Amino acid sequence: MTTTAKMTAATVKQFARDAGFDLCGISPVDEFPELDRLHEWLGRGFAGDMHYLHRTADKRRDVRSVLPSVRSVVALGTIYNGDRPYSDRTTDPRRAAIARYAWGDDYHTVVGQRLESLVAAMRRAAPADFEARAYVDTGPVQERVYARYAGLGWIGKNTCVINEELGSWLFLSVILCSLDLAADRPALDQCGTCQRCIDACPTGAIVEPYMLDATRCLSYLTIEVKEGIPPAQREDIGRHAYGCDICQDVCPWNLTPSTGVSSDAAWLPRQPLDGPSLLDLWSASDDDLRRTLKGSAMKRAGVRRLRRNLAVAIGNSGDSAAIDSLEKQTEPTARDPMVAEHVQWAVAKLRG
Repeated sequence: MTTTAKMTAATVKQFARDAGFDLCGISPVDEFPELDRLHEWLGRGFAGDMHYLHRTADKRRDVRSVLPSVRSVVALGTIYNGDRPYSDRTTDPRRAAIARYAWGDDYHTVVGQRLESLVAAMRRAAPADFEARAYVDTGPVQERVYARYAGLGWIGKNTCVINEELGSWLFLSVILCSLDLAADRPALDQCGTCQRCIDACPTGAIVEPYMLDATRCLSYLTIEVKEGIPPAQREDIGRHAYGCDICQDVCPWNLTPSTGVSSDAAWLPRQPLDGPSLLDLWSASDDDLRRTLKGSAMKRAGVRRLRRNLAVAIGNSGDSAAIDSLEKQTEPTARDPMVAEHVQWAVAKLRG
């Protein structure tokens, strides 16, 4: 299928800007070598309990298994870097570390709505038999690979997509479409000899450049692990209540003056998540925590797992004055057997 005069790559990029996207590029559909690395990664056991990746591995190797008529992949980037200065490098062990992407509204919803708007605009200008599938971290598509071949940025040694001007604080999304659009040039790797992300990772999760063992990653441990965090890995959690930004915080491409900063209200931190102390979050009621997580990406972990993470982080804080708060919290999730076991671990650690 070929495009009409109204539907060019330039038209799609203008539609993307109108819909609120910061980056847009076009990738061809091809058997890129990076797509095969998924099977190696799975074979090394790096997916842990994320069994859905095994189930969808074959589809993720070729987007034509998702949409047979696909001719182009529209790759999109949304900046979520806010203006708050605090980060994982803050030294106060009593302050909760929450991944930047989770401070505001759920990106699945916000970016998903923008994708719907963009697809609608494309449909109005496209031929009648136009087909499209849109995903924001929700489908069997390796977004990073297509972002690289669409020119949005290269895949860094920490496995994040890095844009030369905007850095790596980017939500990625894609539209698989049946239009033959002019492809952009792929981005070139500019990590060079730098390995700050590898050196800074507290758990050694970046086992080699461009290869992440998710089972060691603090984001996996605080979000994907559904029950108890392995005792041997609890001290590694530090003060992380949800996710981790260390490998992005130390990246030189995120430290330059030109690094993109968004003023989008959707990504501004909700008041309870704006640099909170661990004890403030722990002392909140279950209902208050549910209200805080409603409409947030943090609802993926829920109150129960957030309590678990907070207990471990408080245990790592060295603040023995927190023992009373840990033991006296009577909310149902704090008394859940799984959470209670982590509370016991934290109290024992604080008592030395």
